[in-house]
Amino acid sequence: MGIATDDHHPINQPDKSKRQWIYAKKPAGKLYNYRQVVGYSLLLFFFLGPIVKINGNPFLMFNILERKFSIFGNIFYPQDMHIFLFGMLIVLVCIVLFTAVYGRVWCGWSCPQTIFMELIFRRIEYLIEGDWTQQKKLNEGPDSDARAWRKVLKHSVFLLISFLISNLFLAYIIGFDALVKIATDPIDQHLVGFISILVFTLVFYFVFAFVREIVCTRICPYGRLQGVLLDDHSVTVAYDASRGEPRGKIKKGEQQATGDCIDCNLCVHVCPTGIDIRKGTQLECVSCTACIDACDAVMEKIHKPTRLIGFYTLAEAEGKEVPNQGKKRNNRAIIYSVILLILMSIFGYLVFSRSDVGGRLLRAKGSSYQLKDDGTVSNLYTLELINKTSHDLDFELISKNPAIKVQLVNPMSQIQKEGSATLSLFLITERKNILNYKTDVEVEVKSKGKLLETLETTFIAPPSKK
Repeated sequence: MGIATDDHHPINQPDKSKRQWIYAKKPAGKLYNYRQVVGYSLLLFFFLGPIVKINGNPFLMFNILERKFSIFGNIFYPQDMHIFLFGMLIVLVCIVLFTAVYGRVWCGWSCPQTIFMELIFRRIEYLIEGDWTQQKKLNEGPDSDARAWRKVLKHSVFLLISFLISNLFLAYIIGFDALVKIATDPIDQHLVGFISILVFTLVFYFVFAFVREIVCTRICPYGRLQGVLLDDHSVTVAYDASRGEPRGKIKKGEQQATGDCIDCNLCVHVCPTGIDIRKGTQLECVSCTACIDACDAVMEKIHKPTRLIGFYTLAEAEGKEVPNQGKKRNNRAIIYSVILLILMSIFGYLVFSRSDVGGRLLRAKGSSYQLKDDGTVSNLYTLELINKTSHDLDFELISKNPAIKVQLVNPMSQIQKEGSATLSLFLITERKNILNYKTDVEVEVKSKGKLLETLETTFIAPPSKK
C-alpha cells in the first residue's frame, strides 16, 4: 500500500490566510462509540477530581498559589518537589513514547480540548442547529427570528457550560471548599475569585465557540512536536491508496473498474479539523478515527472490505518495504509499555510511601557548642516540622543514638492538620562520647510508636582527651 505524503492543506481551507468555518458531519460508528466511552469516563473523572475526598483531602488539587498539591488524597508541599518533578517526567516520557508508538491518539481520544469540543459543545450544536448541512444553511441563510433564537439558545448554553468548566478548573487550583465559599459568600468578600471565574468563563467560551479546531491545528505545540516524534514504525490513521486509487463512482449495471474509493467525501465531511485524509499524513490529523467509521460504513454498503482508511504505520502508509514490520511494531509497543509501567509503578510507590511529616533540622545560626560543668556538651538546633495529614498529629522526638538526648526549649507535642511548627531544641551528650569534632546525628520523629521521619544533622564539639 502507499499514499502521497506531501503537506496538503485541508480541502475546505484552500486559503490559510482567511479562515474557512468547518462544518463537521455528526460522526457515528463502532470507534466513535468507543471514543464516547473513553471521553465521558474522562469527563466524569474531571468533574469528580476536585470534589471527591480521600482522608479529608481532595482527590486532585494543584494549588499553585499556596504551593500545595493533592494527588490521590495525599498532600504534597515544596519539600516533596522531587515526587512532583518525577510525575512531570513520567508525563513527558508518556507523551514521547506513546506518540512514537501510537501517533496522535491522545489528541483525538483523551485531550480535554477534543473531549469538550466533540462530546459536549458540538453535540449541543447538533441538537440545536442540526447536522452540518443544516448548520451551514442556517449560517448562510437570511436573518430570521428562528435563526436568532437558535443562536441565542446555543451561545447561552455554551456560556453556561463554560461557566461550569471554569468553576471546576478553579476548584483544581484553590480546592472545592474554597470555591463553595466564593460562591456562597458576598461577592465583595472574594472579588479576585469572582473575577477569575468570569475570566476563565470567557476564555473557555471563546475557545469552544469560535477558536475550536485552530487550537489543535495551529496553537497546540504538541501537534508540531509529533512531526519529530513519529517514525516509520509509528501507527497513525491513514488511507490505503494502493487499494483505493483511482477513485470513481459506482454506476448501476456497470462493473467498477476503479479502486475501492468511490469519492463520496464522507471522510472529509466528518473530519473535525477539515482535512482530506486521502492526501497523505498531515499534522492537522488528530487521529479521532471519525473518517475510519465513515469509510467503513460506505464499504459495507458497497460490499467491499472495511479499513480502506485505518490504522497503519507510516511505512505502510508510504508504501515502504520494511523487513519484519509487524514484529518490530509489536516488540516496540511492548517495550515502551513496560517502560511506562515501570515509571508509573515507581511514581505510585513514591506517592503512597511518602512520610506524613516533613521537616528540617538545622544548627541554630550563630550558636556554638556549650561545655557544662557536669561533663556534658550540647548543641542548639532549630527544627521545622510540617504535618502533611488532614488530622492533628501527636509526635515525639527521639535520638537514634541512645547516648544523645533531646531537650526541647519550647515543649510541643502536637501539630495541627496541614499545619507547621518551629521548635528549638538541644542535643546533649557526655563529652567522653565525642570522638570527632563533627559527629553525624539522626533524630527520629515518632507518633504513637510509629516512625514518621528521620532527620539528619551534625553535632559539633571538641573530642574528649583520653
